[in-house]
Amino acid sequence: MIRTPDWYYRKQARGAPWWRRALKPLAWLWKAVDDAKRRQATPYRSSLFVISVGNLTLGGSGKTPVTGEILRLLAPKAVGLSKGHGGSVEGPARVAATDDARQVGDEALMLAQNYPFMIAKDRAAGLRALEAGDMPIVVVDDAHQNLKIAKDLHILVIDGDTTDEAWPFGDGGIVPYGPMREPLDEGLARADICVLWLPDKESQPDPQLLALLGDKPVFVARLAVEKPTQTGAVTAFAGIAKPWKFEATLKSQGFTVVHFKAFPDHAAVPVSQLKALEKLGLPMITTQKDWVKLDAEWRQKVAFLPITARFDDGDGFQRTLRKAGSLD
Repeated sequence: MIRTPDWYYRKQARGAPWWRRALKPLAWLWKAVDDAKRRQATPYRSSLFVISVGNLTLGGSGKTPVTGEILRLLAPKAVGLSKGHGGSVEGPARVAATDDARQVGDEALMLAQNYPFMIAKDRAAGLRALEAGDMPIVVVDDAHQNLKIAKDLHILVIDGDTTDEAWPFGDGGIVPYGPMREPLDEGLARADICVLWLPDKESQPDPQLLALLGDKPVFVARLAVEKPTQTGAVTAFAGIAKPWKFEATLKSQGFTVVHFKAFPDHAAVPVSQLKALEKLGLPMITTQKDWVKLDAEWRQKVAFLPITARFDDGDGFQRTLRKAGSLD
């Protein structure tokens, strides 16, 4: 489980600790290992049309809600596939809405609430299993760096929120020196479409960020919240890559966040922590990704804030997808 520091996602990595420089040799090692794997890779080519949805950083780009929206736009011809991060099941296995997140992973379970979904640690094996079905499109979550499968369309999701000196790529440092899974130029070169993830209806794409993306087709997707029936004072918690963004979203929706607890991305919240938060005496709320990991008892006690992705030009984005897959 990784707790990402907020300086990872600030321009020039402002606020980074002095000891950060000691992490640079580990970043060189990460890059060397990745390069070696890439040279040796022999990706599996599926007979299905494979759409990769990924990002260039450790997380927090809006990739999962964008994946859900793509599945919605392509229904009923598309099925989702992921490795089921955080789950114990090797797969290939279909995910049911009633499954346990500890077995199938939190993001897979969240997407399976609304869309057909499969998990497989070996995503080539997952594709082979799906080839026996009747859906011609596979939307593979978090696959931009996956070397075991060939993709027909690469969609790169980028956090477009650059307020308060935020920057989606930090200073470009590779993990653990920075948030990048690979150098920006290498990851961007493989992208066919870029999706900018914005936090609300009012935000506008940053011209500097758009210029960095060059001539890549860019579509804007925005966080859409199902308006809560009740707001007020709450205790909130989140185990996501950028938990501070969940806190900001709650405040933008009229909540008064009296207590906020952040956990590492994908972390299961211990019952002891839930009991401690409950004792604070306020209604509790979390993300849907965290809520699906709770057992039945705690789901009754904790609310979640439903969010989705909506494209500014949904029709244009859907046409682009269908044209790429010769689906019209």
